[in-house]
Amino acid sequence: MACLALNASFEPLTIVPARRAVRLVLDRKAEILEVDEARRFRSEREDVPFPVVIRLVRFVHVPRRFRRQVTNTFLFARDDYTCQYCGRHRRELKGRQFLTRDHIFPVSRGGGNGWDNVVTACSPCNNRKGNRLPEEAGLALERTPTEPNHVHLVWAVRKVTPIQAKYIQMFYGDEALDLVRSGREPDART
Repeated sequence: MACLALNASFEPLTIVPARRAVRLVLDRKAEILEVDEARRFRSEREDVPFPVVIRLVRFVHVPRRFRRQVTNTFLFARDDYTCQYCGRHRRELKGRQFLTRDHIFPVSRGGGNGWDNVVTACSPCNNRKGNRLPEEAGLALERTPTEPNHVHLVWAVRKVTPIQAKYIQMFYGDEALDLVRSGREPDART
């Protein structure tokens, strides 16, 4: 089990390994807010409850540019692990087929790597498309790609406990909690 790390402002930052959380607490860089009563970290001189949620003592500024980078993990989560051309989910892929990142407007033709130019594609569709536009390859997108909601981007691939979800809800509200639980983007693409 991992630990939810909150900024000093209670903004959920990330999930960290429990050992890292204990180190932050012992170094007085964080305080424990929630614990798993059934587990503890023990040493010759210390007995620390197993942290489930910690809060940093000092505020850590997170530059906005680091919050919205396109990674395959977040891209696949944004697209619900589904090929945006044929609609197959990763569970339906067989053998040597897998999910890939596809640039709608190919990089070889001047396309960028932004959220609005990349989609999840299964390997057969991506190979079929090659360095062409979808229309040129006889393919059509299932939906127009957009930059995902920040909360969805950060938490779509995280597995959080009910206690950790409480803190996400407290900072971001009920809609964010619904996104975390469902792992899906709302229809309005906010």
